[in-house]
Amino acid sequence: MAGACALLGLAVLVHQPARAQTEAMLTLESLPRPTMPRAESGPVVPSQVLRWRQEAEAAEHGENGLPRDPVLAAQLYCRAARFGDAVAQYNLAWMLTNARGIARDDAQAAYLFAAAAEQGLPQAQAMAARLGEPLGAPPPCLRPPDGEAPPLAAQAVAARKPAPAAKPLAPPPPPPNAPEPIVRFVNLEAPKFQLAPHLVLAVMATESNFDAQALSPKNAQGLMQLIPDTAARFNVKRPSDPVQNIRGGMAYLRWLMAYFEGDVALVLAAYNAGERAVDRYRGVPPYAETRHYVRKILSAMGGQVSHPFDASVTKPSPMLALLRPRAS
Repeated sequence: MAGACALLGLAVLVHQPARAQTEAMLTLESLPRPTMPRAESGPVVPSQVLRWRQEAEAAEHGENGLPRDPVLAAQLYCRAARFGDAVAQYNLAWMLTNARGIARDDAQAAYLFAAAAEQGLPQAQAMAARLGEPLGAPPPCLRPPDGEAPPLAAQAVAARKPAPAAKPLAPPPPPPNAPEPIVRFVNLEAPKFQLAPHLVLAVMATESNFDAQALSPKNAQGLMQLIPDTAARFNVKRPSDPVQNIRGGMAYLRWLMAYFEGDVALVLAAYNAGERAVDRYRGVPPYAETRHYVRKILSAMGGQVSHPFDASVTKPSPMLALLRPRAS
């Protein structure tokens, strides 16, 4: 029935003037917000996200014996885009810029193209350059998926105050493959940076798996995978030196803790993708890699979502004020 209605709508649009066509088409905001299937109770696995995108492609183009249904395609692309699927982000942006069954919206398309481009999709990079820097709030299809804990700022955390230290959770044990000398060094040095050692070890395990010689395709180096700009920013002269590398990574984490007022998810997202990306998307960026990174480390930390911070290190992100509910 939905497919038949979509086809009927398209037939009507062909015979209507441009103004009537615009009024007949749905905007992205008017689409129902996607919800997770009932059977899902935890994080959505990548295979499910891939299925949503494949179903969206079939609905967009009328494949696999199904009628073309652009509204359903947009819904499914949106669902996958929120979980960081770059192709879904690109395809939905293409629908928006070409009015493929939904009203044209270059502002939302710019955000979607940018998200896909930042994940390395070449065709998205060309479109992102053409549309320019996204402006305003990110669209609903790039907001955190339903069911994920919102940033602490959205939970009306006391403005710019360190998280209370009373009754702290018992720290998890070090990762089983963490070398004992590194564990001892982090236990000694992390408190100097006002960081919990288990946070530093969890980041290190995910970043380099404790390989002091690790080098990424983006030239991130060492145990804490410092890129050259970050190393220079925190006065790390020799990123290949394990001691300097660890201290540089901890200095960056301490700065991020102050900038995001102890919100661990935002701090981890920024360590992976940069604080500018977190500010732009007003939360964990819609990148599959970053979402997986944040979930993995939060799980290793026992689900800890807040961390004490030193407000004197830097001013907080202006983006946090946008997430806090306004006082009535």
